[in-house]
Amino acid sequence: MLDEKANLNGKVAVLLGGGFGIGAAASLGLAQTGVDIAIFDKDVAGMAETKAHVEALGRRCVTMVGDVLSVDDVRKFYEMVGQEFDRLDIVVNVAGGVKQRDFLQGTDAEDAEDIRRNFGYVIQSIRLAVPLIERASRGGSIINFTTIEAYRGAAGFSVYAGAKAANANLRRALAVEFGTRNIRINEVTPDTTPSRGNMSALKPDLLKSMEDAPIEDIEASMAMYIPRGAAASPEDLADTVVFLASDLSRSITGINIHVDGGTSAAFGFINWPGGGYCPAPVGESIKKLFPGATV
Repeated sequence: MLDEKANLNGKVAVLLGGGFGIGAAASLGLAQTGVDIAIFDKDVAGMAETKAHVEALGRRCVTMVGDVLSVDDVRKFYEMVGQEFDRLDIVVNVAGGVKQRDFLQGTDAEDAEDIRRNFGYVIQSIRLAVPLIERASRGGSIINFTTIEAYRGAAGFSVYAGAKAANANLRRALAVEFGTRNIRINEVTPDTTPSRGNMSALKPDLLKSMEDAPIEDIEASMAMYIPRGAAASPEDLADTVVFLASDLSRSITGINIHVDGGTSAAFGFINWPGGGYCPAPVGESIKKLFPGATV
């Protein structure tokens, strides 16, 4: 009954950035519900592995190697999709990324890349997708990925955060504009997620300190930060994509779903050791965090 209400079997999805990590999980999640897949990614090995898994599920999978930084690559991908399939139902813009750096150290070229990689290609992807969706007059679902950094003051990620935040109002505006076209547009917003892309964004010294930290310390820090106690997995994000792609969400458009274990709800309330939830450590928490401190 749930599969029938979801109404995904036989549909076609494109995933820009669908070859590895969170994107691969979304590709497989959709394929498991009977969706045929087209993947655009620059990770050749990851995309080949994801394609093999999709085909093992009995679904068709076409791929193209390319970079969202390239206007021509994205255009050629959609041309391929139009040739390979007679319908398009689902668009997932999951590609993105950044390297952590102080704002004043950035260059114009780096800023332009951050904006294109995290916002500009999304505009192009949607503009190219809509005519393909409308060929069959069935409507469709567009799902963009942003980040918690779009909703808070993310020092060290300022231009990236601004580009991701731009997706939020694009989503709202297009939800209204596309409403009568029966095309829905929504947004998935993760926070910290154990993925290669998230880890590679960090400064080398910070990444090295995390690699050297005992796993139990990392787990304890996540339990402090995330109200649910554990980070959302790529599969958790994929499940949200499947929901937003399906008819189970047919009246949902223009919204953002935070898949973060509650960090966006907390917005700074941390479960400090020895002190419990508070915006800043107090009392026994200070003693635990700073041995030798007098309170």
